[in-house]
Amino acid sequence: MNHLTKGHNLSLQDSAQPPSILVLGEVLWDVFEHSSALGGAPLNFAAHARRLEYNPLLMSAVSADSLGNAAREEIAGLGLDTSFLQTTSRFPTGTARVELGPGDRTRFVIERPAAYDGICLRDEQIAQITQHAPAFFYYGTLFSSTPQGRAVVERLLRALPVATRFYDLNLRPGNYSVQLVIELLELAGVVKLNEEEVCIVSKFTRLPSEIEAFCREGSKRFGWKAVCVTLGARGCAMLRRDEYVEAAGRPVEVADPVGAGDAFAAAFLHGLVSEWPVGRIADFANRAGALVASRHGAIPAWTMIELVGS
Repeated sequence: MNHLTKGHNLSLQDSAQPPSILVLGEVLWDVFEHSSALGGAPLNFAAHARRLEYNPLLMSAVSADSLGNAAREEIAGLGLDTSFLQTTSRFPTGTARVELGPGDRTRFVIERPAAYDGICLRDEQIAQITQHAPAFFYYGTLFSSTPQGRAVVERLLRALPVATRFYDLNLRPGNYSVQLVIELLELAGVVKLNEEEVCIVSKFTRLPSEIEAFCREGSKRFGWKAVCVTLGARGCAMLRRDEYVEAAGRPVEVADPVGAGDAFAAAFLHGLVSEWPVGRIADFANRAGALVASRHGAIPAWTMIELVGS
């Protein structure tokens, strides 16, 4: 991907019409010990962005199996546009076994290949997407970790040269390579990752592991316009342009940490679009993450009134 032009445009102004967001990646079922719930970081992000009154375009795929049919029905029920949600017979609908650890540590065992690995990008779909003129293109590492997934990402990057690229790392063991992560970091305009991922990335990029230095040096090297590091219950660290803040987390009783980071990411993007000061963005994103963590499921019901008043 090194030959692609970097997408660091970040012209974010208040407007009556929220900008369009193309969200690419996995739709899967999170399988817990005694239950299952619809999830996948891109889907979670899209659902929370929808609650923030955006109209995300979710590009993924499910199978024509019972899990796929249930996923499609739930996604439509979330108010998401399903125009780019494909159905494939090549692979089963995605699943991930979720193992909850102490605190906010969660381990995912992801079954691959899955239906989302079978996304087929046709010329007419590219034309439809470009007509929407998305201002943001959200992508992660998991979907991009196969040759076919990487090819889809590359094609969309070429089709959307002015979209701001929002890279949410979500590194899953066995589902990324050093080269891939570096390439995706190089292409990003906005980056969101967690504290553990800072440690991983700093080792193979030789960026500092200290968080503020990581954000500043990473932005200088890769050209990021904004970067945020989630710190679990301790809140987050955020750099936008040259302004750096660390914002304390919101104390809540954690019911389920899955999806909290995706709600945080959607709120982070909303703050950037709204041109808020960095401290306000960080606090708002912390509120969103805490609210979702306090409820079961990656996409629990919540309202803007609850979020602002939390």
